[in-house]
Amino acid sequence: MKALLLENIHPAAVETLEARGYEVELRAGSLSEDELVAALSDGVQLLGIRSNTTVTKRVLDEAPDLLAIGCFCIGTNQVDLVTAADKGVAVFNAPYSNTRSVVELVIAEIISLARRLPEKTERMHEGVWDKSAKGSHEVRGRTLGIVGYGNIGTQLSTVAEALGLSVVFYDTADRPAHGTARRVRTLKELLEVADVVSLHVDGRPGNAGFFGPDEFAAMKPRALFINASRGMVVDYEALRDNLISGHIAGAAVDVFPAEPKAQGDPFDSVLRGLDNVILTPHIGGSTQEAQEEIGWFVAEKLARFALEGSTALSVNLPAVLPSELPAGRRIGLLHRNLPGVLAELNATFAAAGDNVVDQHLATKDGLGYVVTDASEPLSAEAIETLSKAEYCMWVRTW
Repeated sequence: MKALLLENIHPAAVETLEARGYEVELRAGSLSEDELVAALSDGVQLLGIRSNTTVTKRVLDEAPDLLAIGCFCIGTNQVDLVTAADKGVAVFNAPYSNTRSVVELVIAEIISLARRLPEKTERMHEGVWDKSAKGSHEVRGRTLGIVGYGNIGTQLSTVAEALGLSVVFYDTADRPAHGTARRVRTLKELLEVADVVSLHVDGRPGNAGFFGPDEFAAMKPRALFINASRGMVVDYEALRDNLISGHIAGAAVDVFPAEPKAQGDPFDSVLRGLDNVILTPHIGGSTQEAQEEIGWFVAEKLARFALEGSTALSVNLPAVLPSELPAGRRIGLLHRNLPGVLAELNATFAAAGDNVVDQHLATKDGLGYVVTDASEPLSAEAIETLSKAEYCMWVRTW
């Protein structure tokens, strides 16, 4: 059993998969489409990636042995989830494991920009003693505008309030406010009142170019801007123009539309060279604590799916959490969600004189997934019959 892990995934993932019997190949960088197709051609069952590897329809079409993909990060937009679901390839992520790490980075950036620390430290390294309070402010009493109030946005809201910031937020989904945070109805309303704007939106295609010249123009004069979400959501040329003009006092950017594939590769951006900008190499969730937690969490989800049939917390397949595995007597059936499938499956067990002792079924987006534990293993002939049914996508035994 083979697993391929890319992009410097934490050793905890390797340890977890090796303990479950997998042969693990660990690579430091991401792979291009051609490279990924070649790498998966040699019987790889489990693929682990972070945000810089794209799993396209072609990759999935040419990886017949692939069972599951683990995104060792929050986002999953780098995977063709529709094709993966259609092929029965489960996709897992880590929606909560690194939220605190991202929040702490954003808080650090807010304080650093408010105190003009990037400029101050640069002058000190140049040998210039510039002891001045000009342009330096406390964050207490300022207003933080959070765009996207999901797992990260809500935790940022709580921590920011503890520092004395007032919080307003905007989200297209219905999100309850935390603490004394106040929801606004439009993005324009948020931009008009926020002293700091922090983006926490996802990477769905509809968010491309979400924040551009009009949004920057609508921000308060001398406000701060932070993007630790996705690079493609911001027009960085427009941000540069507003930084140079002084309309935006400072910015911190952790994500970019195109990012280097491997450690040490050259990096370029229109924001380089500006002394009121903090640039970081997509490290929002890159703390040792977060990466270890993500490594263990996602690897465990991959292993439990491959070895036990569990799809709990899968982002693209129906979520089923079966009970403890009774060796040799479990069958998993992923199928088109059509009437009568469960009845036909159970009739197959009955015809074999086999008693169903435990069964779990869930449906999602036209798919159904049922895990059945029986008193005896089904015969090879019965399993072959199930696999040829028009509704069957795959049938597996454990």
